[in-house]
Amino acid sequence: MIYLDNAATTPMSSATISAMTQVMQETYGNPSSIHGHGRQAGKLLREARQELANILGTKPQRIFFTSGGTESNNTAIIGYCLRHQNRGKHIVTTAIEHHAVLEPIQYLVENFGFEVTILKPENHEITAEQVKKALRQDTILVSTMFANNETGTLLPIAEIGEVLKNHPAVYHVDAVQAIGKLEIQPEELGIDFLSASAHKFHGPKGIGFLYAASTDFDSYLHGGDQEQKKRAGTENLPAILGMVAALKDDLENQEQNFKKVQKLKDTFLNEIAEIDYYLNQGKDQLPYVLNIGFPGQRNDLLLLRLDLEGISISTGSACTAGVVQVSHVLKALYGENSPRLYESVRVSISPQNTEQEMITLAKILKNIIGG
Repeated sequence: MIYLDNAATTPMSSATISAMTQVMQETYGNPSSIHGHGRQAGKLLREARQELANILGTKPQRIFFTSGGTESNNTAIIGYCLRHQNRGKHIVTTAIEHHAVLEPIQYLVENFGFEVTILKPENHEITAEQVKKALRQDTILVSTMFANNETGTLLPIAEIGEVLKNHPAVYHVDAVQAIGKLEIQPEELGIDFLSASAHKFHGPKGIGFLYAASTDFDSYLHGGDQEQKKRAGTENLPAILGMVAALKDDLENQEQNFKKVQKLKDTFLNEIAEIDYYLNQGKDQLPYVLNIGFPGQRNDLLLLRLDLEGISISTGSACTAGVVQVSHVLKALYGENSPRLYESVRVSISPQNTEQEMITLAKILKNIIGG
């Protein structure tokens, strides 16, 4: 079995499992309880928040633990916009965002009268100039991803942050696919909200965080005073400690991980050099995600045949799982009539993958396609 769908989720690292196992065995108190067991848990929670803040170059009170990227995105987008709708009801985003950004925005449009400008790629790129032109006096939020989950293309985050320095709109960045692969300091980049999910960087599922420059947003969950009264519910301490351990481990090995994944990608492409293929990617690219198309080959059938061979890849976002759907990202990039929509697959690589796995994938692909 070969797993190459790491943009959907990653296997947990040994550092993650070790950290989680220890806290599950030794610290079971509720962090909100005032007795000894609770104080012990509360201490670990504070330390984890501080460690995460140190990684991001910020203060611990700007870190809010959530259930993952979807909750973080919804909290930032809906929470901020509803709190500040008296200042304006215009949002700017892009057509290549994850559904966890597009759908909360659509919810605000349909239920609260917000307006949205959805930027389409120009020459397969989203630019800061597009964002600048889209801004209005009543724009209160700009939301873009850091790296696209289907193509691995990086967006010009620093440039957009610079544009927004001269505008009152806040900047939300969905960094789910970038965190752990790049060092990200939100305050240096002009980011006001940043969303992350642990299972994308070898942490556990069901845990993530939201960086927020201030607490000036409505709570998404109600019923308790946890997370500075911004996210009710008992904190999942084992998952939080696992997430922090995973992120520290990935960033400590960031440079060698990046080089290894780039080499694995190059090995695969070299092995299929005789096959007719094209890449769906932008100018600035993470090597972790390879969106590749094979002319005349249906991606749904290709996915099925590889699965029968014990190889797991995908055609796009896992959050549209269960069926093979046409990618809204590729549709935005190439048009709704492009054959790329039906020929492209996503191979997403982890440092845990091996060169032999990439060679095996290439060999089986050549047998299927006939190269």
